[in-house]
Amino acid sequence: MTDPIVARTRDDLAEALSRGEQESAVVLTMGALHAGHRALMRAARELVGAGGAVMVTVFVNPLQFGPGEDFERYPRPFGADLAVCAEEGVDVVFAPATEELYPLGDPQVTVEPGPLGAELEGAVRPGHFAGVLTVVAKLLNLTVPSYALFGEKDYQQLVLVGRMVADLDLPYEIVGVPTVREGDGLALSSRNRYLSADERAAAPALGRALEAGAAAAAGGPDAVLAAARAELTGVELDYLELRGADLEPDPMSGPARLLVAARAGTTRLIDNIAVDLP
Repeated sequence: MTDPIVARTRDDLAEALSRGEQESAVVLTMGALHAGHRALMRAARELVGAGGAVMVTVFVNPLQFGPGEDFERYPRPFGADLAVCAEEGVDVVFAPATEELYPLGDPQVTVEPGPLGAELEGAVRPGHFAGVLTVVAKLLNLTVPSYALFGEKDYQQLVLVGRMVADLDLPYEIVGVPTVREGDGLALSSRNRYLSADERAAAPALGRALEAGAAAAAGGPDAVLAAARAELTGVELDYLELRGADLEPDPMSGPARLLVAARAGTTRLIDNIAVDLP
């Protein structure tokens, strides 16, 4: 096991990237790494092979947090994160300070996420996706990867990043990786550590709801939503929506995506599942 190169500045990163590997892949994270991040790193290695470079960014992006959200208390166990990266054979870890990534302060020019950015998560967290897409664009342009890998748990983010890359002609291939779950179906998330014992016991309702909805697909959209809603007990629902594969509203047939957001206590959880409507 070899420790990855740790780059704290743009110059450090440029030096690490000057080694000339043929292909590279990046996993963009806010740290507090778990098995879901490990799956992304392993998928990245499969894409680039032994001779390529796998990069991980660790940056808690202030632009995507709204007032009253958990920016200050968001977990930042960098030593443990670095150990995870070493175990997974990561070559470079880019972990800049806020001042390094935003040297002029809050950017005056940001990426506008379009209409989808104001729906679902964007309706609950105004401005969130402008912050996400802005930092993703910056990190992609700094790491210059062949591939960028994102987990499907944050499905709306994955769709918006793909649309940004397509609309702005950014030369990066965006790769989605399936959600990793606990044995009881709870999607892995860095925020799961906020859950109390009782809240953790209630949280798998999201996964059960999604599975029930997907299993009811033969009955059409109304049956999907009804079956999912019946399982959402013990949590406070923010939204439950069935969308098309690219998150267009009101799908009637074919590939679709069932999305849920709910609170277990004060912890907000999101999840989704693919649904095949007849």
